[in-house]
Amino acid sequence: MPESEIVLLPDAGPLITLAYADALDLLFKPGWTVQLVDMVLHELTRNTTPTSASIARWAEKLPVLATRTCRRYREAADRGETSAPKTNLGELAIQEAMNDFAQAVPPRIGVFVFEDHKIARASFLLPDNCRKVSTRAWLLFLEQKGWLDSAAAIERAALANGRRFSQLRFPPD
Repeated sequence: MPESEIVLLPDAGPLITLAYADALDLLFKPGWTVQLVDMVLHELTRNTTPTSASIARWAEKLPVLATRTCRRYREAADRGETSAPKTNLGELAIQEAMNDFAQAVPPRIGVFVFEDHKIARASFLLPDNCRKVSTRAWLLFLEQKGWLDSAAAIERAALANGRRFSQLRFPPD
């Protein structure tokens, strides 16, 4: 399958880290399609944070995948339901998108970039056509391919600008 048919689906954590490092465009380096899942975009932009405006501007040029997860969340919010689930919805929406990729004909290849400890350790169901990779592993991949001078420099920039970057390494060293 040509690399252009690989779809990169970043979770909120990697987008926040890359925004702190002013490096969101690194997601485009391999030439793969980058798409955002609606619930992740909502999580990143519903409140004002140090990175919400820059992520919203960056996301304007991307296709956003609509999910049932986000639709149900918004419907519950419109009805004023305060007891509706609010945690892990971005990850659930990404998993929904990856399941849709697996059922497409031909199946689409998905790469899920994450930064959450729970995802690294959890039994996050991945169809055979999808992969998960941590932010650090993604940056190291870019460095190994020659598309990034220094993965550590991006990490240092995010930290210097205020990001509390996960110390978890996935896959483990």
